Formats: sequence, C-alpha cells, structure tokens
Amino acid sequence: MVNTTTTAGLIGVVLLARHGDRTGYYQEPTTYNSTQAYITPLGEQQEFELGSFLRNTYLNPDSPSFIQNVSTDVVNVDQLTVRADAGGGNVILNSAYALLQGLYPSTKKSEMTLANGTTVLPPLGGYQYVPVESLEFWQSPSLTSWMECEYFQYHLARIYVSSAFINMSTTAAPFLTALKPYLGSVSNNFTNMWNIYDHVNVQYTYNKTYYETLPPTFLQQARYYSDWLQRNVFTDSVQNGIGQIPIRTLLPEIFWALGNMTKTSNQVKMNIQEIDYKPFISLFNVTNATLTDPEIAGTVNYASVVALELSQNSQGQHEVSMKFKNGTQDSQFRQLKMFGNTSITLDSFIHQLFWTTINSTNNWCFSCNQTVHRGCSVFNYSNDPFLYGYGTGYTG
Repeated sequence: MVNTTTTAGLIGVVLLARHGDRTGYYQEPTTYNSTQAYITPLGEQQEFELGSFLRNTYLNPDSPSFIQNVSTDVVNVDQLTVRADAGGGNVILNSAYALLQGLYPSTKKSEMTLANGTTVLPPLGGYQYVPVESLEFWQSPSLTSWMECEYFQYHLARIYVSSAFINMSTTAAPFLTALKPYLGSVSNNFTNMWNIYDHVNVQYTYNKTYYETLPPTFLQQARYYSDWLQRNVFTDSVQNGIGQIPIRTLLPEIFWALGNMTKTSNQVKMNIQEIDYKPFISLFNVTNATLTDPEIAGTVNYASVVALELSQNSQGQHEVSMKFKNGTQDSQFRQLKMFGNTSITLDSFIHQLFWTTINSTNNWCFSCNQTVHRGCSVFNYSNDPFLYGYGTGYTG
C-alpha cells in the first residue's frame, strides 16, 4: 500500500551508517573472518561531514525532513540511541564518535551554572558527549553475523564452484595477471578479489609512488570485480537465505526501534547503527531496492548512510521510507523503493521481512549450525533432527 500524504515533519529515523576510511584490512575468503583496522584522519573527516549532513537534514527546523520535537543544538541523550561494532580495531566505533561530533557539534549552549553562580562550559568549546553502545564480537552476533557461521561458509564454498563465479573469474584473469605487479604479497586469485581491491585502494590513497604508477582504470576495474563478488556473497536467491545474514540479524533492532517510535511514551528520535558494508548489500537485496536502482547493488562507499524514515500519513498510519547517500559521492539523499514503493506502511514493512529475521543468539546458533563458538555451546540441537538446517535457507 502506497500513501503520498503525510503529516509535517518526521516522527523519527533509523540510520545505518558505514564507517569512514581506514587502514588496510584483510578478510579470509573462505570465512570472511577479518583482521583489525584503524580509522584514518580522512575517515574521521568523512564521518564528521556525514554527521553534519544528518544534522542539516534532521535537526534543521527549515528542513522538510525535520524530526518533530527533537533537541536541535544541545543533545538530549534520551532522544538518541547509538550502537557500533567494537570488534576489528577502532574503525567502526571511532567512526560513530566522529559522526556524532558533526551531528551535535560543540556549543556554548551546553554550559551550565552551578549553585554558587559559577558558569561551566564542557571542554573543547562545549564538546557534547553522546553515549555509544559498543558491541564486542563475543557479546552478540547481531552486527557480525557472518563470522563463525558454518552455513555461511558453505554458502561461500558453493559460490566459488558456481558457473557464474567460474565465468567471471575467467573474464577477470587477464586483468588480474596485469595487476599482479601492483599487489605485493596479495594473492591475485579471484576468490581474493575483495582483498585485492582493498589493497589497491589503500595503496592508491596513501602511497604517492603507487598513485603515480598504477595504470589508469586499474582501480575502477578492481572495484568492479570486487563489487560483483560481494554482491554474490552477501545476497541470496531467497529472502531468508544465509547469504542475507548480515541484515537478517540487524532487522530485529530496526523493527524494535521503529515500533517504539510510534509510542507516545517513547523519547528516542534517532537510532544510529554504525556498521561495515555488508548489511547494506543484503538490505538492498531483501527489499528489492536494487530492482529499480541496480547501481547500488555493490559495496557502498565509506561514510555511506541508509535512512529509514518514520512518518504518519493523513489516515493516521505509520509509514517507512528508505533513502540512501553513497558516501561523499552523493551530496544529497536519493529516494529508494522498497518492494516497488517509495513508502510503505510500517506494518507492511515488518510483515514482509519479519519472517526472515534472526533475533537471538540461540536463533543465530541454530541458523548457522554453530555449536561451540559465540556462546553457542550452551545450546544443543543434536537430539532434534527436525531442527537441523530448518529456517536457514541452506539446502546443501
């Protein structure tokens, strides 16, 4: 159901933000377990600029996307929920802090007067400290659900022997041979395509000699092949397929946040999830957004953001609209379609995706056939053959 008439202003928004530029980062092609990476000054600036953009979009009373009754200058921490993946170095967590500096910058309005009449301004000209929930790898699979997931590893293995992969690998072979002198110790096997692109991109950004000698189009070609691979790795042929797992574990938080925003007792206006690139690919696929905007199907740029905006139409129904800004490449949001519509009711949004969700560690262990790691040792499915593989999308 599509509704075009909405009341003025937004009720709230859920934001999925990718981290900023970082140091080199390796992902094992057979598992996608990863090494640590650290945010760079460029990445901090990208996130700060993203926060400033979001401030102008949602905290500016003159903006058509202004959030009703939100605190605009001095942060009200009860109106803001922020969560960030804390694993793999500091890049994602520190990206959240940099974004918040742009969203609620230092202000002298944050000063306070003590009982004795002394006026106190927070450090750094009124820096505003916003709480961020840091989610460690061992605490919950919510933001890193592909890691240590046995069925996901089976999914990868099937991709690497598929005819589509073999054909694309053959197509890419001449390029990868020509690229080999620029890869150092990085393997030029097509299964390693994400790491190949990451190496080229990091070196091209920070190594002056590399920047001056890398042949034209090599960076773009590496990105093209990497995007193709990531699109296949983090999507699936069915909505509840294991390839979609990055968004399947994040959807419960999205549903919970949007649902709470409809309640009169709720104070939260913005829910921010600072993440890496994988959930974006899965989200665009499960919502069919790539059918009308196929160019968004690959890896999103650093400091990209998806906004799930909540509003209320003239009939009193709550609606959700999805917008996307692809890093610094885009100066403004672009409207995306979910299931063919620019906005759908919140009930419809939840109804079409709720059945795909993985909403607990127990459910994740079962969906991944994991019985040892990430807290799964306390659960035991071995005595119930009916449960084995059920609901995971894995059919091999």
